[in-house]
Amino acid sequence: MASTLPSHIAHEVRPPLPPGYDADDASSNGKKSDPELSLEKAATIDQGSAKFRRLGWKRLTICLIVEAIALGSLSVPSAFATVGMVAGVILTVGLGLIAIYTSYVVGQVKLRYPLVGHYSDAVGLIWGKLGYELTGAMFAIFLVLLVGSHALTGTIAFINIADNYGVCALVWGIVSAIILLLVALPPTFAEFAILGYIDFVSIIAAILITIISTGIKASSAPGGLAAVNWSAWSPPGTTFYQAFLSTTNIIFAYSFAICQFSFMSEMHTPNDYVKSIWALGLIEIFIYTLTGALIYAFVGADVKSPALLSAGPLISRVAFGVALPVIFISGSINGTVAGRYIMDRAFPKSTIRYIKGVRGWAIWICLLTILTVIAWVIAEAIPFFNALLGLMSSLFISGFTFYFPALFWFQLVREGAWYQGWKNISLSILNAVVFVIGLIVLGCGTYASVQDIINQYSGGRVRSSFTCDSSAYA
Repeated sequence: MASTLPSHIAHEVRPPLPPGYDADDASSNGKKSDPELSLEKAATIDQGSAKFRRLGWKRLTICLIVEAIALGSLSVPSAFATVGMVAGVILTVGLGLIAIYTSYVVGQVKLRYPLVGHYSDAVGLIWGKLGYELTGAMFAIFLVLLVGSHALTGTIAFINIADNYGVCALVWGIVSAIILLLVALPPTFAEFAILGYIDFVSIIAAILITIISTGIKASSAPGGLAAVNWSAWSPPGTTFYQAFLSTTNIIFAYSFAICQFSFMSEMHTPNDYVKSIWALGLIEIFIYTLTGALIYAFVGADVKSPALLSAGPLISRVAFGVALPVIFISGSINGTVAGRYIMDRAFPKSTIRYIKGVRGWAIWICLLTILTVIAWVIAEAIPFFNALLGLMSSLFISGFTFYFPALFWFQLVREGAWYQGWKNISLSILNAVVFVIGLIVLGCGTYASVQDIINQYSGGRVRSSFTCDSSAYA
């Protein structure tokens, strides 16, 4: 197990300090006992630290829900339609349990190295400066792309709600970007968690509307529920690329570990994180399994993605309207996390990172604005953006959710040799399996995503860049 911290991130990740001390107090600026350190600065540091240490396990659960459960949960039924009911349920439950375990490992790393602030800091402990910088870039890029994805989703939602292709799609896109920016402004996750309750109610309501409406529609159709063409097994002719692309929809629905270090840095009682990941994991497994199985059983092989498009024109418009909060709240938290990461790196020894005062808020607002604009421009400029996001997910989530946590266990968490005792042997086998799963997701997911981009181009399903044609988003 690693016992020292790399010197290149010493200013970011330092050994735990005695109670009552802040990391900045031990910097070159002086200690609390130094007479040269002004009382005003010490008070500001203490106030800033206290402001960012107000997250309990319940609010952590809400933050994880906001980050993890979004409109993408309604793509699970289409995954069931591709791999079949049996494989769909097994994958949803099995991958959910694995995600709970890897999230548990991530939390153990945070407890052992309390000043690990973000995912890149933890990777820096095992891979050094290269891993630190590489993972930091992956972390920031992926979060910005997620903001862009939600901007596009917001555009699609507004177009469906308005049911008017005469309005330029770019108008809806700009409106979506502005909303994402405004919702991302709360700098602390304890404050953001308040929006999370609205987010959770929104997605549950959208899912229930879709399930109930598709159930009623199937029951009233000729032949009733018995006539729905769902299958326990994968339909004949399903290719490996199609099956794995659908599987990635389920895998990425459990990618909540990516922001866990960032969230846990604000906990006042970090040991309570275990309650949060179990609560989130079980909620996700229940929601995804129920949503995938029921909607697939009600709609059949023709289920659309997101599934609310299968509920009929009117109900789909209602469901999109109900889902607007989750689209923007779940999207904006990615911008907040990315902004906090950049602030922590840019101002490691300054109280500016606490976003206090006119200067702190001005920098924070400018940073979020830049990140949101970049996200929107990339999403609109790349005509196959959603497929690109799938490719990035395969490249990045495979590490954040699978092989990095496995490596963390072997190099940072494990106590004693891997063969010492049944516990170490069992956990070594488990983490080796998780590591292999990560490599499979990396390789096969990347292949499936690239093939999807090729098929979109050959099938003429790629929209133009910065198009004003709203029908291109339908």
